[in-house]
Amino acid sequence: MSVLDEIRGRLVVSCQADPGEPLDDPAHMVALARSARCGGAAGIRAQGVRDLRALRAALPDTPLIGLVKDGASGVYITPTLGHALAVAETGVDIVALDGTTRPRPDGRTLAATVAAVRARYDVLVMADVASVADADAAVAAGVDLVGTTLSGYTGGAVPHDPDLDLVGALAARLDVPVVAEGRINTPEEAAEALRRGAHAVVVGTAITRPAVVTGRFAAALLTSRELS
Repeated sequence: MSVLDEIRGRLVVSCQADPGEPLDDPAHMVALARSARCGGAAGIRAQGVRDLRALRAALPDTPLIGLVKDGASGVYITPTLGHALAVAETGVDIVALDGTTRPRPDGRTLAATVAAVRARYDVLVMADVASVADADAAVAAGVDLVGTTLSGYTGGAVPHDPDLDLVGALAARLDVPVVAEGRINTPEEAAEALRRGAHAVVVGTAITRPAVVTGRFAAALLTSRELS
């Protein structure tokens, strides 16, 4: 069974922690990933060479989507060929990278990056996009699958809800699998993404970012106290 078949119609859990967070440690990421697998996740998405190596060693048979973040704005998800090759070297099944039409920091085109990765490693390449135009260009560049990861994150205020309309539009338009990702906070939203045509659904913050989830509860209680 191929990696894409393994995750078809199922949940992929993003196990990531920002630098300095209490969970920022490979052992913690492995524990989160194992917990996700126990709960029924079909695959894991993670970032950083250190964590990816630990996850590959601990879960050798689990579909693993890998990336590297360099910075926090602009093109920062696996932004250069060097980053992509470093991710592929860890043994991931899928290399995720910025698939928007914005200029890449190393000056390479997305197509050149995809070709160079494939020339050295037997991996799939996933484009994280923000729009239909991004997705069209990414497919033309030769990527194997497209994720809605960056919708709402390329300028302006970040929306609260997931971009399920984009999921549906891409699923109806593209010949490659579409992965729903970004601000999916409830099981109902995940299920709706599948109904819209998603090949798989990635959920991160709502499952593996306890500080963020705790903050939402704490803020709601604070607001309630202030209104009472």
